[in-house]
Amino acid sequence: MASLLLVGAIIFEVAGTISLRMAVVSDKRWYLAVAAGYVLAFWCLTLGLAQGLAIGAAYGIWAASGVALTATRQDPLNCFPDPDDGVGHQCNQRSRACSS
Repeated sequence: MASLLLVGAIIFEVAGTISLRMAVVSDKRWYLAVAAGYVLAFWCLTLGLAQGLAIGAAYGIWAASGVALTATRQDPLNCFPDPDDGVGHQCNQRSRACSS
């Protein structure tokens, strides 16, 4: 059960982070999803720690997984070209499909 809570914390953190990008470039109501994602992520992490996860391992897995998933999922899901990523993605506005 503790591992499932850690997975939940990772998923909610990634959802909150991707929602942050949506809030910045789109509708400000996305900030509600940002807050909910981060609150739920920390809640799941806290419950996992209470069930015996080691804090160093849990935080390391949570942080590394969150960074990796956010980096790989932000573009296919949202199609927001990031001028600082060095990849040069282009977005087709009609189909919302991204290409390199």
